[in-house]
Amino acid sequence: MTRRVVVTGGSCLSALGQEVDECFDSLKALKNKIVRMDEWDVYAQMNTRLAGPITYALPEYPRKKIRGCGRVAVMALASADRAMQMAGLTEDPALLKSGRVGVAYGSSMGSINALVDFFSMLKTYDCSGITATSYIRSMPQTCAVNISVFFGLTGRIITTNTACTSGSLSIGQAYENIKYGMQDVMIAGGAEELNPTESAVFDTLFATSTKNDTPELSPASYDRDRDGLVIGEGAGTLILEEYEHAKARGAHIYAELVGFGNNTDGDHITQPKKETMQVALEIAMKDAGISPDAIGYVNGHGTATHHGDIAESWATYNAFNQRAVPLSSLKSYIGHTLGACGGIEAWLAIHMMNRGWFSPNLNLKNVDPECAPLDYITGSGREMDVEYIMSNNFAFGGINTSLIFKKV
Repeated sequence: MTRRVVVTGGSCLSALGQEVDECFDSLKALKNKIVRMDEWDVYAQMNTRLAGPITYALPEYPRKKIRGCGRVAVMALASADRAMQMAGLTEDPALLKSGRVGVAYGSSMGSINALVDFFSMLKTYDCSGITATSYIRSMPQTCAVNISVFFGLTGRIITTNTACTSGSLSIGQAYENIKYGMQDVMIAGGAEELNPTESAVFDTLFATSTKNDTPELSPASYDRDRDGLVIGEGAGTLILEEYEHAKARGAHIYAELVGFGNNTDGDHITQPKKETMQVALEIAMKDAGISPDAIGYVNGHGTATHHGDIAESWATYNAFNQRAVPLSSLKSYIGHTLGACGGIEAWLAIHMMNRGWFSPNLNLKNVDPECAPLDYITGSGREMDVEYIMSNNFAFGGINTSLIFKKV
């Protein structure tokens, strides 16, 4: 017997802001948050100078609570803390210690600055930069374990370090743990801190935008004249809970998570494959027990890379039986937040569904004729009343994920 899984809290930190109303004000202003990073001029061989940084101060916590946290873990912790408060779960120590509350959280990697301390040791033969917390801050599971310790959780812990699907894969695996009875509550999501090394990864593949003097024009997901992605930073968290458990304590329910699809291309590390991407979407719809016609909106991955947008659009079009489903990407506002994007995009897409307004693709002037003929939302956005939405993310390694949420 399977159980229903609902969303009883959430939070995101991104260049858009850290409160939902603030984020929607930014979305409706129809201006992106991409800036030129002048400090990156020292990397002469790197072509891009664009990024979507968080410019506000992160919440402060007692040093004892965050001494094992680099920036990525602090963002994850701040997002998880706010989400748990929204869900009304922070004041129930018995539940948190029961073993029925777990965490699934990921990032592409740990804090880069801590990794530099280790790498410099190999270059300089000087270990003085390494402290008792260097590894804790740099390890790939830093977000998940710091959240677990912060709340004193004794349930399951899952860490997904799968680049651009870290957040969405965490949410999907948390969903399955509740659906099949292993946990009652899961803190799920992903985070990523901004660092020039992450832009350099894509820059070496000629996949970054170089519109350095016009940051407002990039990224341009699905556009004929797009020239690559822009890296951002942030964290996104959902609190997933078994429906009867949430109902019994009178929790507010923001949405029901009804479907999850996940597979791998098994073909190429960096080149997306539309056929297996399509299957991931179909797996999610089968899991949800709905037909493609039931879904009213797709929150696309939309990296603004040449191969990525084309493969994703055709996978979506074919999974929806060649229906022009409405689609937009939040990356045109904040850039690609890598491990955080699955959590940020799912949380904001849920609110778009509940508010009946869906953000447009910024900078989409001429749809690339190589992309599938989907209903790409443009202009000032679109008001729609939909019952189901889908949120998709894809990552290096051919890792494909799809989440389906139902309005409650």
